[in-house]
Amino acid sequence: MKTTGRRSLILIILTVAFFFGLSVFLYGLVTHGGAWAIQPFNGHLTGASTSSAGRVLDRNGTVLAQTKNGKRVYTDDLETRRAMLHAVGDSNGFISTGVQSVYCGELFGYNPITGLASPTGKSAGCDINLTLDASLCRLAREKLGDRNGVAAVYNYKTGEMLCMVSTPDFDPQNPPKDLDTNKAYSGAYLNKVLSSTFIPGSIFKTVTSAAAIENISDLDSRVWNCPGSITVNGNQITDIRSYGKLHFKDALAKSSNVAFAQIAIELGTERMSAEAQSMGFGHNFSLDGISCAKSSYSVKGASEDELGWSGVGQYTDLVNPFHFLVLMGAVANGGTPVMPYMVKSIVQPLGLPQKTGSGQMGSELLQPSTAERLKSYLRYNVTNQYGDSMFSNLAVCAKTGTGEVGGGKSPNCWMVGFSSNSSTPLAFVVLVENSSSGSLSSAGRIASSLMTAAAKVVS
Repeated sequence: MKTTGRRSLILIILTVAFFFGLSVFLYGLVTHGGAWAIQPFNGHLTGASTSSAGRVLDRNGTVLAQTKNGKRVYTDDLETRRAMLHAVGDSNGFISTGVQSVYCGELFGYNPITGLASPTGKSAGCDINLTLDASLCRLAREKLGDRNGVAAVYNYKTGEMLCMVSTPDFDPQNPPKDLDTNKAYSGAYLNKVLSSTFIPGSIFKTVTSAAAIENISDLDSRVWNCPGSITVNGNQITDIRSYGKLHFKDALAKSSNVAFAQIAIELGTERMSAEAQSMGFGHNFSLDGISCAKSSYSVKGASEDELGWSGVGQYTDLVNPFHFLVLMGAVANGGTPVMPYMVKSIVQPLGLPQKTGSGQMGSELLQPSTAERLKSYLRYNVTNQYGDSMFSNLAVCAKTGTGEVGGGKSPNCWMVGFSSNSSTPLAFVVLVENSSSGSLSSAGRIASSLMTAAAKVVS
């Protein structure tokens, strides 16, 4: 009897395991069947279907990728190919966040019933139309030059992504032979807008500012003494120079580390952590189902000086560029963002829409009153510190940042912001890695060119 019982138990376990494995397989077949079908090792299956794979086009109908004579080819312009690389993807699928990987099933005409073949024996892929503007992305790529970094712009009212560029990159039409061995291409498979995090430096002061707005009742009448450095817990917190006595808006405009470190220490770990969490730190954001890296803010167990440095965007702070793009959109939009999207439509061979993209309202990241005050401070930054002329008549609200990375490397230079002009509802994020020329001269100049050009796209 004992032997029979053991055998029955083993049989039950094997049966449960079989059905569990079958369920996992079927789920994978439905969700990833298209990707499986077009893998290189299935060349005997995909060869015929490749000839009818769909196209990828930008918002103006520019063909970015298509199949000719059984081979995947890209737009004739080299700089556009490189600029659109991370959005479109490569032919080998190494850039997993590109639309050619994410929507490979639709491009190749895959369906769960007949696979890559239709009832007639032939496959027909869909066209994918993007909200991105290839010319705008090309401009961003040109302005980044040989520097590593990111640049992104979106319409914070409609959610349309207009520009998304990440460097380093490469030519998908003619990938370099040393792509996997040359350090110059390190990170080239990664779309840093979506999949990376960086030390923020002073752009994080927007978070500390929001916390101060909500927790310090006399914020605008307070005065902070900024003598160039202060000693906290035996360690120095330093500024670039001595600013003297500053009211809050001038402390933000001049980006005083001393003032913002004192503010963060006054607020304490609980309030700073709560504000960061409510503004999206530690949360999952996504673009058309593509999961983004999480921004992080952690001051558990931090000493007072470490808490102070966290309030100015150093210590262990890390931000994802896409998250900050959404955050700028939220500030511009009264606290609640319209979430970005880049797939405008997926169109079947007969012209019927299979999917139509749209911007969806996200979760509230700031209280409306907080967003309004923060917006006014960011506008003051531009009019009184950066110079309104760099953004024409766009009424831009912005913050620069210099993230010190250590190791003898130059800092990461940022500029984030948005236009408060209702006719140009654009938010942006620009990062230039390891720049020695300063945030305004590096990221600021790129942001200026991009916003000027993007305003023409939406006008």
